[in-house]
Amino acid sequence: MKIKNDLSVLLASVIILSLLAGCANRSSTSVPNNSKSDNESNELTVIKIATQSPLSGGSAVQGEAIKLGAQMSLDDHKAEFEKLGFGLQLVPYDDQGNPKTGVANAALIGADPSILGVVGHLNSGVSIPSSDVYEKYNTVMVSPANTAAEVTGRNLKVVNRIVAHDDFQGPAAAEYAVNTVKAKRIFIIQEKSVYGQGLANAFIDTSKKLGAQIVGYERIMIGDKDFNGLINQVLFIKPDFIFFSGSYAEGGILLRQAREKGITIPFMGGDGLDSSGVIDFAGEKIKGALFSSPARDITQSDNGQKWAEAYRQKFGKRADGFSVYAYDSMSVLLNGVKNAIRDNAGELPSREQVRDAVRSTQNFQGIATKVSFDRYGDNAFANVYIYRFEEAAYPGTLISEISK
Repeated sequence: MKIKNDLSVLLASVIILSLLAGCANRSSTSVPNNSKSDNESNELTVIKIATQSPLSGGSAVQGEAIKLGAQMSLDDHKAEFEKLGFGLQLVPYDDQGNPKTGVANAALIGADPSILGVVGHLNSGVSIPSSDVYEKYNTVMVSPANTAAEVTGRNLKVVNRIVAHDDFQGPAAAEYAVNTVKAKRIFIIQEKSVYGQGLANAFIDTSKKLGAQIVGYERIMIGDKDFNGLINQVLFIKPDFIFFSGSYAEGGILLRQAREKGITIPFMGGDGLDSSGVIDFAGEKIKGALFSSPARDITQSDNGQKWAEAYRQKFGKRADGFSVYAYDSMSVLLNGVKNAIRDNAGELPSREQVRDAVRSTQNFQGIATKVSFDRYGDNAFANVYIYRFEEAAYPGTLISEISK
């Protein structure tokens, strides 16, 4: 979601850290296997899987949800891999929602030969430059949250995601706004990021085709907190609908300030609002707000409720929207690793073998979604969901599901 323009710093980070990769020891590490009998080997070959997500900053709630969901899946698969002679270890990285940090982390990941894959990122603007580094090192990634079309639109062998992209989410949100809410005069507020731009463009294109008029369009910066001038514009133009393409911190503050100034028209966001963190910023003013998301509320099923309760018991907190998608992303990645081990006669596979095994995933049943990757790394079973906050509580109420 947040691409910077300082390419010189970016390139310097990649070059310096790439040099480290050439010096890295390519041998695998081992740990004791306390579960084996005295007759068996006492060593397990360690396979590391990294996560990259913002663990600090304005999107930390969603970023931590990705890390914890991935951790839960990895822990659930440890016994299975120990039987094969391998130990699993999670290596979490904080990309800070910053592309330069994500790229630097990606080079460090590439320099560690025991890391066979990555679950991440949250922010498309971080994922895009970081995945260029993953491609160099043949390190496969599975994203539980990236929605920008460009993420998988570059034909990289290592890039996969299990959620719908904005070329699907944006039109689905627009169709709901125009056809169901009957929006005719729409004001667009867009976060200055790859995610914000892509989602806004997709929403606008479909809204216009359906006969709605875009009467206002303003951009905000990540980190903005005072929207008084922007709200005055909305009051002057008098739209009948607001669409916000951005993150939950800015979206929550914007919504609260708009409601406090008397703006009562429908307010809709994208999956950037799909976080318990939005309640912290919007408070009671969140009531009635809409958002689209590629993430399904799994508590609507018995199996999903069991998973959510297991997550709460393990981490002492409620699962966030992308928690279970991180779980499924890790499960897909580990399934690819397992298949690569099988195809490599039980030996530690190469990164290339894992990369190809993950991309060949078909009809894998996760907790939140089934997964089949096409040749670009997009999931054929990804859907979009529309939610409304009936109360100042997360998650919102599911009111519509849109399939491809």
